[in-house]
Amino acid sequence: MKMITTVQQHILQRQKGINEASGTFSWLLSGITLATKMIEAKIRLAPLGNVLGAYGATNVQGEQQQKLDVYANEALMHCLGLRDSVAALVSEEDEEPVTFDREEHGFKVDTGKYIIVFDPLDGSSNIDVNVNVGTIFSILKRLPDGELEASILRPGYTQIAAGYVVYGPSTVLVYTTGDGVHSFVLDPTIGAFVLSEENMKMPEQGPYYSTNEANASTWPEAYRVYLAKLQSGGLGREYSSRYIGSLVADFHRTLLKGGVFLYPPTLKQPKGKLRLLYEANPLSFIAEQAGGIAIGSSGRILEIMPEGIHQRTAFMVGGKREMEALIEVLGA
Repeated sequence: MKMITTVQQHILQRQKGINEASGTFSWLLSGITLATKMIEAKIRLAPLGNVLGAYGATNVQGEQQQKLDVYANEALMHCLGLRDSVAALVSEEDEEPVTFDREEHGFKVDTGKYIIVFDPLDGSSNIDVNVNVGTIFSILKRLPDGELEASILRPGYTQIAAGYVVYGPSTVLVYTTGDGVHSFVLDPTIGAFVLSEENMKMPEQGPYYSTNEANASTWPEAYRVYLAKLQSGGLGREYSSRYIGSLVADFHRTLLKGGVFLYPPTLKQPKGKLRLLYEANPLSFIAEQAGGIAIGSSGRILEIMPEGIHQRTAFMVGGKREMEALIEVLGA
């Protein structure tokens, strides 16, 4: 029989690399994997389960909530809220962080030392047409003084772990704790995420560029110059355009195949559209661990000091060759 390694086993084997001496961190990750398995099951039967379409409300971003947005958020809140090690949960769908009052022997205790930041269902507007969507998460460790806001609003390089799940033909979990990027596939026959690839590396140069070219006329000129360079073979090879419109799916392809994903600032969104804490930061952490580069409008994404939990940013990520050429064009 072929031996398998589940994501929980993998975390336990590498526990010392994240300065944890017990199974606390793997228990925390199990909350994320349980929630994502619940989400995957709901997505798989979405057309039969009356969970397609709009929920009838908008979230804090002013965006139309889908029914599955609400379900995914509730699943993560429930599964992670039961973990005593969680101090706070920060979701795209909630205006403020969710905290927990816990008691032991009739006394209030504060056992939480981790903060989980997440986008529960990235690309949910694509659900109705059966296109890949995903969940993105970032894990921070609470500061020793316990101050919650200061523990949340920190640069991305302070993350202790980050990952995402792609719900597609197979359900794939990718995560890093700062010691490489590792991939797992959900095996429905045993109900576990099983290791499929360790120490993933993003190709230094790839065959694809990924961006919403319909917005190109509203980009700053330097980005239009760069796009023309890609299209004309200015980087020494021909590129094909690939754009799904689900951030997780576009990023996953870029991680596996190389190339570049561009979400520049626009006239409508001069600061960028993607969220820093629970989209750009975790994906940038993964990209850098895989040998890629991720930048915003003014430099490395992971060095941006957040000012709010729903702060937006421009986001450009890809292989070393494409990103160095972009940085040169931007003069960054």
